[in-house]
Amino acid sequence: MAKERLKPISLHQEMQRSYLEYAMSVIVGRALPDARDGLKPVQRRILFAMHELGLTPERPYRKCARVVGDVLGKYHPHGDQAVYDALVRQVQVFNSRYPILDGHGNFGSIDDDPPAAMRYTETRLAPISNDAILSEIDQETVDFSPNFDGSQQEPDVLPAQLPFLILNGSTGIAVGMATSIPPHNLNEVVEALIAIIKKPSLNEEKLLEIIPGPDFPTGGEILVSNGIKETYTKGRGSITMRGIARIEEINPGKGKHKRSGIIISELPYQLNKASWIEKLADLVNNGKISGIADIRDESDRDGMRILVEVKRDSDPKKILDFLYQKTSLQSNFGAILLALVNGQPVQLTLKKLLNNFLEFRENTILLRSNYLLKNIKNREEIVDALIQATNNVKKVIDLIEKSKDTPEAKSNLIISLKINERQADGILGMPLKKITGLEKDSLKNELKDLKTKRAELELIINDKENLMKVMVKELKDLKKRFGSKRRTKLIEGGDALIAEKMANQRPNKELQRINALKELSKDSEIIIQSNNEIKIIPSLTIKKLKLKEINQERKDILPAKLIWPIKNEPKILAVSQEGKIGLLKWEFAGQKPGPLKQFLPAGLENDKIINLIPLTEIRDISIGLISTDGKFKRISINEISDISNRSTTILKLKDSVKLKSCILCKENSYLYIVSDIGRIIKIKITENDFPFMGKLAQGTNIIKLFPNENIVEALSFQEKKNKDLILITNKGFFVKHSTKEITISKKGALGTMGIHFKDNKTIKERVIDCFINNKHVYVKTDKDRYQRLKTDQIDNSSYRKENKLNIDLKNDEFLKSTFSMKVPDKN
Repeated sequence: MAKERLKPISLHQEMQRSYLEYAMSVIVGRALPDARDGLKPVQRRILFAMHELGLTPERPYRKCARVVGDVLGKYHPHGDQAVYDALVRQVQVFNSRYPILDGHGNFGSIDDDPPAAMRYTETRLAPISNDAILSEIDQETVDFSPNFDGSQQEPDVLPAQLPFLILNGSTGIAVGMATSIPPHNLNEVVEALIAIIKKPSLNEEKLLEIIPGPDFPTGGEILVSNGIKETYTKGRGSITMRGIARIEEINPGKGKHKRSGIIISELPYQLNKASWIEKLADLVNNGKISGIADIRDESDRDGMRILVEVKRDSDPKKILDFLYQKTSLQSNFGAILLALVNGQPVQLTLKKLLNNFLEFRENTILLRSNYLLKNIKNREEIVDALIQATNNVKKVIDLIEKSKDTPEAKSNLIISLKINERQADGILGMPLKKITGLEKDSLKNELKDLKTKRAELELIINDKENLMKVMVKELKDLKKRFGSKRRTKLIEGGDALIAEKMANQRPNKELQRINALKELSKDSEIIIQSNNEIKIIPSLTIKKLKLKEINQERKDILPAKLIWPIKNEPKILAVSQEGKIGLLKWEFAGQKPGPLKQFLPAGLENDKIINLIPLTEIRDISIGLISTDGKFKRISINEISDISNRSTTILKLKDSVKLKSCILCKENSYLYIVSDIGRIIKIKITENDFPFMGKLAQGTNIIKLFPNENIVEALSFQEKKNKDLILITNKGFFVKHSTKEITISKKGALGTMGIHFKDNKTIKERVIDCFINNKHVYVKTDKDRYQRLKTDQIDNSSYRKENKLNIDLKNDEFLKSTFSMKVPDKN
């Protein structure tokens, strides 16, 4: 009989069939993540098993061996080590940008130290996985399938509320294909999702402005290059990463005692620290690199610190260049955005990846709403019957008393009250306390609440626009709870910056700055004059010369743009029309006063400076940027909190477009934009209309300019008190408007005409500037002459009424610009 069951087959056919089954099993069942929840099967099974065990964040840790045992016994038909390795990786903070498991014990280190055995370590769900992945699992939001032996049901996918595929990334080698997705910043990803919801046709260039690059858990730097663009637009590319290093004098002194060192505080993602140090030591020992005296790993609980001590006669800058060029301190991340879509491996672009998640999330919210609506309808039915019973309590009691048994009582209730079987069961199970007056009111209130919730859910189910509003609200809530600042810095220039080092990491510059500060008297102030000369002079001299007073009459002293005390070492931002920003190195003006260019940080020396902004201690401010093409954006003040002696780009500009103005904004303040034809745009600054954007974003269109129309200035302030907005023309005419009387506009609206020009065939009259009424306002003519304005003498005007102050203009002379002296607020 056994021989009769044997059947000869072709070896070629059997190998082909078996290998294909094996390949598909690895691709679908092990190596590749699902594009919806971003999880591989083993990760999904771990999370679901822990959910079933009740290992929520507020519960005590449970041994990993127990979790692994449950996963193996119920869901995962593979080895225990594979499950434990996957569990460990989800705990490690240096591998996952947002770890979805919370561990207790030794789970390995960045030095590739192995984790302790599973019988020693403990784990539980992290808040982000409990609230953003598993919270809707019991609401019929996903399908379940039988496990490997049909004894249990497991979810096909988890109802993730965030795209963890791109948040934590994923790596996996399948058969004939592999995936390698870098982690990203939650704040940026959520902003991108909301942008797509609001504008589904959003192109990938705009997405790149919102998500400029990966955000690795280990920090480091990314060189912005075409590799990032290719990754996001084609689904495959190479991203250049490098560690963060600085040069320090580790043994200050003179002669043979002086020693410099290279301090490495952050390494590229997934670079083994111990292995890198070992390889560097081999290079030194083999003579492939000279000038290094010692290598020490001084890392501790406070962070990473690798010290590369440089020999006395060696140049640390050249050695650092070597480390970037010849070691893994600068390396490439080969990104492949490959994931399972409908069970098939697909290479995704950034937009397709996000759209795939949004479709899944939309369906999940719809299923959740249907489940909640079903429960509400059931409860509403029961409550309605209970109210009916309490209103006819004597009749109900009489019916029940006369019935022989429960089935007869149920039948009598159904006939008498015209209710269904479920409602009759509800009445029979009702406790006597429900017939009290207070309980009757409680039932009526509950019914009212149920009807309100029912209406809300029906609106979500029947109206896609409302569903998407719910999705946006939930995304914003998750961003607020779990979002964090970007860890990985973006460095522009790509390969061109390999040999460059950040100026703030050069010890000689920092030492010079500290020494310059020590030599300055704390009772001194910075003065930036109208010709951009910078000086530091005693406060007593400023008082004697009345430089801050409106009655300053010294004709031989040019008026000041800025006067600021140095006692708190103020940070003064210099902003260029090329969209760059940096800190003014004013400390050196005490030793050698000179032109503004002399004190600009690296990268701004050849740019035109359009704004000098002293930073105050105000925390709730942001930076507003308006470009010459009418686009506006806000960036968080935190984006520039770490800049030092080198400039950074805060606005990506197209060809022929320049940055026109940089201003400090507050939430719910008003933005005023004035053009040279006298048009005024007034818009309220809110988080919804102007959310924070990344440094490389271009902003949103806020004013559509007419041909030959140009923006002259942008201002921002809160209207707690009435203020005056003054427009000035090149012919010396002024128009003053109360800001509260200016109509609020929308993005792209025409706005308000703030001035009416008379016909003039010789010289075209134009608005050259605008400002808020204050006592320190000066005008400059095209002959480089200055005069202070008496703005209190300007009457409030309609747009056709002009004022002309007593400005001494010659026949061929015109006003060129105005400026207001910046001084600290007295309050």
